[in-house]
Amino acid sequence: MTYYITSRQTTSPQVIAVPRLSWGATIHAEVTEMAFADFFRRSRPHEDAALSLYRSLVEKARDPAFYAALGVPDTVNGRFDMLVIHAMLVLRRLRGGGTMANRTGKLMLELMFRDMDQSLREMGVGDMGVGKHIKKMAKAMFGRGERYEAALDGDDPAAVAEALKENIYRQGAPADAVVAQMADYMRRADAHAQREDVAEIAAGRINLAVPVLAGGMHVG
Repeated sequence: MTYYITSRQTTSPQVIAVPRLSWGATIHAEVTEMAFADFFRRSRPHEDAALSLYRSLVEKARDPAFYAALGVPDTVNGRFDMLVIHAMLVLRRLRGGGTMANRTGKLMLELMFRDMDQSLREMGVGDMGVGKHIKKMAKAMFGRGERYEAALDGDDPAAVAEALKENIYRQGAPADAVVAQMADYMRRADAHAQREDVAEIAAGRINLAVPVLAGGMHVG
């Protein structure tokens, strides 16, 4: 299996990233039933829904426009950050959606943790180090998720842009206009997610077809 976290966008990556219980996060890898046989052995609607959401997050986070047009680093950290953002948006919508929504969200996080563990092992991290790495990644994700949510709740484009500079662009931000475009995408994606039916998302069906670039421009 080729993991998304280690694959550049030009090589058709196949994976996703990390979590937190209150809103969530992401890790990396085209998930297969064989890879997570113990998880899917239960084969209940909630597990199927969690897998479907997870795959949708991976697909959206791989959109080349994030990397080619919006200056997101095409690196392990950059791809991880895009997964964090989209997981946060989905879990933000699921929050408070009832028993089924809560169950699906928690199972999606469980799947992400399992995937994170497997990804680290595939990257050569030994048994003794996996837990330590997962804790560090989860802590980073939770902090970023909270920061993004606070900015979105304030409905302030400048606050969203600042949160992005602190996280995705922490190694060096592109031009302010580019950061503003990324902030605009995040706010549009959040508004779109909030309009989605919670019951549909809880069942594993979510529409993430929000153009990365305003106006529907596409970068191939």
